Amino acid sequence: MRAVLGGIAASALVVPALVARRAPDVPRAIAAKVKRPQRVVAATEVPTVEPVELQDLTPEDARVYNAAIPFVRGPRPAARPFLFAGDDTQRARATDCLAAAAWYEAGDDPVGQQAVAQVVLNRLRHPAFPKTVCGVVFQGQERATGCQFTFTCDGALARHPSEPAWERARQVATKALNGAVFGKVGYATHYHTDWVVPYWSASLDKLAEVHTHLFFRWTGWWGTPAAFRRSVSSDEPVIAGLADISPVHRLGGALAEAAVAIAAATPGTASVVPVATSTVPGEPDSFTALLPEGAPENYPALAKAACGTRAKCKFLGWTDRTMLPAGTAMTPGQMASMSFSYLHDQGAGLERELWNCREFPRTGPGLCMRRQVVPVATPTGAPVLRGPSALDGVRRREEPVATPTPDATKVS
Repeated sequence: MRAVLGGIAASALVVPALVARRAPDVPRAIAAKVKRPQRVVAATEVPTVEPVELQDLTPEDARVYNAAIPFVRGPRPAARPFLFAGDDTQRARATDCLAAAAWYEAGDDPVGQQAVAQVVLNRLRHPAFPKTVCGVVFQGQERATGCQFTFTCDGALARHPSEPAWERARQVATKALNGAVFGKVGYATHYHTDWVVPYWSASLDKLAEVHTHLFFRWTGWWGTPAAFRRSVSSDEPVIAGLADISPVHRLGGALAEAAVAIAAATPGTASVVPVATSTVPGEPDSFTALLPEGAPENYPALAKAACGTRAKCKFLGWTDRTMLPAGTAMTPGQMASMSFSYLHDQGAGLERELWNCREFPRTGPGLCMRRQVVPVATPTGAPVLRGPSALDGVRRREEPVATPTPDATKVS
């Protein structure tokens, strides 16, 4: 897998003796290099998923530090079976995205592949992550660094599996999408190799070890089975990076490119844009759209194709179908869940493209929608989390905030 046993002695004449093992202490010189998380995430706040950053440790020191982190005590239940509910095309896209994660992260190792596939499906059902299999696997692919699965942004996709190896990975993915569970990693949402230490590892519960990889779940309520009940989407996006090994992604990408080209050559024809667009009632120059989750860098092209040659145009997009507004009025939740907005006013010389940077992190100034606070109900039966905020929790980092026009306010 990629970079991110106690015993009982017995014989016929000797009474078996249970040997207890404890994690070794971390040398002070190593512990001093590790930065601890800043706060605990409460049950009323969805944890933030940040780009992977590593502590400044050598591989040798990292192994010493990782060995000193004890496995969590108490229940470690296996995840519930997952059953994919999409049509044949959506299932084929999901299968190949999951197979790609399994093969590029675990190689041709069936045990490691099952562990990776389980983590992907755990993330899929957790509200902190995208709602499609492909969206989870390729989250952050638009960044040169910091993608959630490193193979999606480090050039590894240029290396292709052999046909037999690819078919074996697809079989693992198919079984996982049909309800197979790899129970050892439980509800793990994170993992890394034992020769690195990500910033988040000290704030999570250490669940399991599979070969050289360590698996973790969030602490508190967000790591319990109750947190993994988010409804998912079957609208699997086309992933251009898989075109060389996946016919279904290659064909889908070709159709999408053709639709964009046709729309660009046909001013004012929004219906041929390869996303579900609707004209806002009473506002012929405004559109709402259901966007694909896996290609945020393509949103501006989709918006411009919908707007055509209009002197003024507003394009608002969501990746969550349930949040699409039915008319001109929008609820705070719909505003907060908006994924992308595009504003164009030829007379004023205005053209603005804004992303929901919580969903699709951007690094440049003026690209993020303004933060908007939306009330969040306390999950039923969620415990009150207490403890020293300086010791545990998911590390948070403030992101640069842009100031868009009133039409484009939302959470970043």
